[in-house]
Amino acid sequence: MDKKEVTKMKNRVKTLQRQLGSLGPVMRGSIVVIGTRNKQSYFSLNKDKKTKLIYLGHKRQEKAKEYSANYKKLLEIVEEMTILNMELLKQDACL
Repeated sequence: MDKKEVTKMKNRVKTLQRQLGSLGPVMRGSIVVIGTRNKQSYFSLNKDKKTKLIYLGHKRQEKAKEYSANYKKLLEIVEEMTILNMELLKQDACL
């Protein structure tokens, strides 16, 4: 791997770090709808083998969707950074 590719990878890692900083609030979990006739929105989180629910209603549903989407973006960014950093560490070992 040449220096140009290493520099490109380092720049991509810096870009990803900036994206992490601008994500905003994050929440792990998902939005579920409970009920047959009177459907209600809840935020569901499985923690320590127990499911925790909080009522959202219509007001807080969009915020919860945004926070959950931010968490998914965070995971994607971390995965890409991991691959890039592993490659950069491997290249450093080759020098």
